[in-house]
Amino acid sequence: MTVTRFPKTESGHDHPHDHGHDHDHSHDHPHDHPHPKAEAAGDILVIRPTSGLSGDMLLAGLARMADVGTAELAALATGLGLPEDCVALEQRAVNSVNGWGCRVTLPHEHSHRTLADVRDIIAASPLTPRAQGLAVASFTILAEAEGRIHGIPPEAVTFHEVGALDSILDTCLACALFDRLNPARLVCGPLPLCDGTVRCAHGLLPAPAPAVLDMLRGVPVRGIDSRGETVTPTAIALLKGLGATFGPWPELTVRHTALVYGTRVLPNVPNGALFALGRSF
Repeated sequence: MTVTRFPKTESGHDHPHDHGHDHDHSHDHPHDHPHPKAEAAGDILVIRPTSGLSGDMLLAGLARMADVGTAELAALATGLGLPEDCVALEQRAVNSVNGWGCRVTLPHEHSHRTLADVRDIIAASPLTPRAQGLAVASFTILAEAEGRIHGIPPEAVTFHEVGALDSILDTCLACALFDRLNPARLVCGPLPLCDGTVRCAHGLLPAPAPAVLDMLRGVPVRGIDSRGETVTPTAIALLKGLGATFGPWPELTVRHTALVYGTRVLPNVPNGALFALGRSF
């Protein structure tokens, strides 16, 4: 299989999605040991998007890899000026198989933020310079895609869904956790796609959404037996901003694993992804 590589950058959305969840047993992930830190230049972070990938799924998977619980996620959120109780890592089950997810509870906004507005929010955050750079890179990739779709410069793009607070939270916290893990490589499996429609600020559109379709250039994909939105703009922009390569499982000794579920229910498939962290050999 051909491996597609995107340049990793140091300079561094998403359609509205209901982060609500029927389970009411969210809890902090207790831990009394240091966070796993990528070693030298040998750690590999692996994502296998079995049937979907979104910003909150990336956040949940990275939190599990970094051994971060709700309390630390909440602290990161408050650093962005968001409510302390707006994010929680929780256990979920699909077909009686336990996994993890992120529950994000934020008010719906009608704000239309520009790329400059998002950059200002990120610059004012307590994220490390590298994490800030990764977040800006991810949003810039998205702005460039939106600009191509609408025939305007990236700086003129006004984010609707992706400028909403939940997408800013997903992106900034995911970049903070990725910076903490500091893997030498991020390897992702082919992205799962299917037919259907997605509802966004511009109305009902074919899936994949236009921004996702634009950002798919050079990305391996595969079809699945379902309908609707399986990959969100936030997710693919983050993958590219974090310098992901796309290909099969790499050779590594696995140290951490997680099964992560999204909030959207997809026909015929579990909306899930596998995460693994290990040392190359």
